[in-house]
Amino acid sequence: MGQTLVHKILGEHLAEGRLTAGEQIGIRIDQTLTQDATGTTAFLLYESMGAELVKTDLSVSYVDHNMAGFGPENHNDHLYLQTIAAKSGAYHSRAGNGICHQVHLERFGKPGATLLGSDSHTPTGGGIGMLAIGAGGLDVAVAMAGGPFYLKCPKVVGVKLTGELNDWVAAKDVILKLLSILTTKGNVGWVVECFGSGAALLSVPQRATITNMGAELGVTTSIFASDEQTRKFLAAQKREEDYRPLAADSDAEYDRVIEINLSELEPMAACPSSPDNVKAVREVSGLETRQVVIGSCTNSSFADLMMVAAVLKGRRINEMVEFAIAPGSRAVLDMLAENGALAQVISAGARILESGCGPCIGQGFSPADGVVSLRTFNRNFAGRSGTKGDQVYLVSPETAVVSALTGRVTDPRDAQDLFGMAYPRIELPDEFAVNDNMIEPPLNQGKVARIEVLRGPTIVVPETPKPLPKNLTSQVLLKCGDKITTDHIMPAGTFLKLRSNVPEYAKVVFNCFNEEGKPTFAQRALELKRRGIGGVIVAGESYGQGSSREHAALCPMYLGVRVVIAKSIERIHKANLINFCIVPVEFADPGDYDNVEQGDELRIGYLLEAVKSENEIKIARADGAYEFAGRLALSERDRQILLSAGLLDYTRSKVDA
Repeated sequence: MGQTLVHKILGEHLAEGRLTAGEQIGIRIDQTLTQDATGTTAFLLYESMGAELVKTDLSVSYVDHNMAGFGPENHNDHLYLQTIAAKSGAYHSRAGNGICHQVHLERFGKPGATLLGSDSHTPTGGGIGMLAIGAGGLDVAVAMAGGPFYLKCPKVVGVKLTGELNDWVAAKDVILKLLSILTTKGNVGWVVECFGSGAALLSVPQRATITNMGAELGVTTSIFASDEQTRKFLAAQKREEDYRPLAADSDAEYDRVIEINLSELEPMAACPSSPDNVKAVREVSGLETRQVVIGSCTNSSFADLMMVAAVLKGRRINEMVEFAIAPGSRAVLDMLAENGALAQVISAGARILESGCGPCIGQGFSPADGVVSLRTFNRNFAGRSGTKGDQVYLVSPETAVVSALTGRVTDPRDAQDLFGMAYPRIELPDEFAVNDNMIEPPLNQGKVARIEVLRGPTIVVPETPKPLPKNLTSQVLLKCGDKITTDHIMPAGTFLKLRSNVPEYAKVVFNCFNEEGKPTFAQRALELKRRGIGGVIVAGESYGQGSSREHAALCPMYLGVRVVIAKSIERIHKANLINFCIVPVEFADPGDYDNVEQGDELRIGYLLEAVKSENEIKIARADGAYEFAGRLALSERDRQILLSAGLLDYTRSKVDA
């Protein structure tokens, strides 16, 4: 039986274990990326390990999230990241150079290489044939220090793409269609591998849109073959020497196959407030929209924005629509400025945002109360835009720009009738503008640079987790429902600037559930911690979906949370919980979830012994009203990390040994 592309790359990088689905494996990591919202903590933890020079082929520290400097915090982080990267042998991409995923695809990505990033949308690199995986910052720090990355050997769902996209139908519609099939939950332990005659017709930017939003499926990563489309893209980036043809064997067998005929697709929209709440655009057409934003790491490529410029040429944005674009990289912005496309967009009434994450993470450009906002982003979780009760729809650039002209959600295929407009098919240029003067290469390559690392007063070294107790007296601090995202746990937006200061950031854990006039989650948790009582969080399905932000485990750990009990827990968040010594437990019988109430006092006897060797743990309410079993789905390495009081001390002990 032939191999899938996923297993070929895993096999080339296998450091520990066997390529058997469900078994834990360790793989060598060739490249890492961090960004400023997660990178400061990642590098602080990297330093705490005693690590010095990075051991990967290439590591890059990007600044693309927290660029609006309201106060000193963001710039303090930027200076720290710039100087610690120089000292440790990493590249540094300065603020304004672009979004990490877009820039990495353009300037560093290599087919067949492994990439580990402290951002959940790192799988964007799969569009160029990389095995690119999102993880928590501590896992990335270990990889920078030369350690393997551990994961369960995945099952592979083959997505066979046939046919060809019709005019006004985009790659965004492909991934939204797949989200309508697989949804955002139940896909832990899987990888998406796209193949087929339709896949071969998609450009690298189109493929990257699909692999980027594969993160919303909850899969480990997504990948396309490296073929002629890949070679052309790398050649245009003046990196053809990095090209390597790679594909699955012709007789490869997948664990599941889903077939999508591109010729049958129509424009799609993810409706509020989940990326898998997908409908055809024609089903929601006519809704008034007051805001349209085109950008983010999902749809901010040169081809996307050239199409937008062509549609807007000689036209005017609807007077009731606030419209903006955010180019994904400075290179894209340079090219749009050089060829006149930027002038067309500005003349139509657009606002030009920085080449960064911006409104996708609630950093400005929030919509008004009660209005529909169309965005080409990858997530529309409730409140993520920065507006409570927001109505965010995720759509393709084609749907977005036509709707910006009409002021209503509009099927872009109607553009011919409405405006006499033919679809502007955009070909990628033979050469991209290449200007890397905002990417700082490592100093003294091969040696630790003698440089002062700048640490502003808002940068605080994270607290180390406490060892697990033999028995746990605990209280349920919060009972929440299904699909609790890391945005629910740790809000982004204006709070992002606090990420380098855990004691301050921890004050807003579960801020969305706090009620005015009542003690906050953080206040209740710290009171329990003071009394020596462990906090417990109880949740439904797919707890911790969304961003890779490890603060969703790090800050609860600081507040004294010791256990999370849920119906299911998403991959990255579960790893982060273990890394910070919070025990992840799943209900053996999901029906037991209904019995537990917020405020219940729980007894978890023999916690330490169960973590050492058991697959189940007994949990009882203190008054004996109920008892239930929880599953401990832990690898031997997971158990050792928990018993070592987290990944940091575990790694230190391995280095000492």
